[in-house]
Amino acid sequence: MTTRADTAPARRVPRPRADALRNRERIVTAAREMFVEFGPQVPYDEVARRAGVGNATLYRNFPERPDLVREVVLSIMARVTEVAERAAEEEDDTFAALRRFTHAAVEERIGALCPMLDGAFDKDHPDLIAERDRLEEVVQALVGRAQRAGRLRLDVGVGDLMVAVSQLTRPLPGTVSGAHFDQFVHRHLQLFLDGLEAPARSELPGTAVTLEDLRRDSCPS
Repeated sequence: MTTRADTAPARRVPRPRADALRNRERIVTAAREMFVEFGPQVPYDEVARRAGVGNATLYRNFPERPDLVREVVLSIMARVTEVAERAAEEEDDTFAALRRFTHAAVEERIGALCPMLDGAFDKDHPDLIAERDRLEEVVQALVGRAQRAGRLRLDVGVGDLMVAVSQLTRPLPGTVSGAHFDQFVHRHLQLFLDGLEAPARSELPGTAVTLEDLRRDSCPS
């Protein structure tokens, strides 16, 4: 016997309007810029002002601060992953691909993730785990290719690379910022990368840092 429930058409979930999607993207972009510059505790109304939306629109998209922080973290990781994928596809020289990715990751201020992950932030959210795994897989592939090609010294790991990127994108208090800071970052990053090329010029103390090491010790400080 067919019931009314069996014959009733399935309800369609309405798709977000284009303007709503644009507003959400503008909010995430503004929040990413401000979190990197001032930290994740920046006032909500300042984020709304920079995004060019009303406070009601901001709260409708991200009712709680952790919601917005998580979206910003996902955005940064996704952008860095895309940079790594393009570098791997477009560079024939495996070390050039690694160098290109590393400089681009600095541009994304990936080191700003560490302050965002402090406190009660849910680091085990499924979306974060999926995006983190995607990023780690791509970067590990870049490192592995360069090592197999004999272009990257064998006594370093992905964790060594990510520690350097994190440290260099977190300016010390009272130091230069803006364009001048960017020049210092890329200069010192290039010095670091020169030390990664094979053949190794010295023996490193300790062992290669893995991504598991970084997760166990949290963000490098």
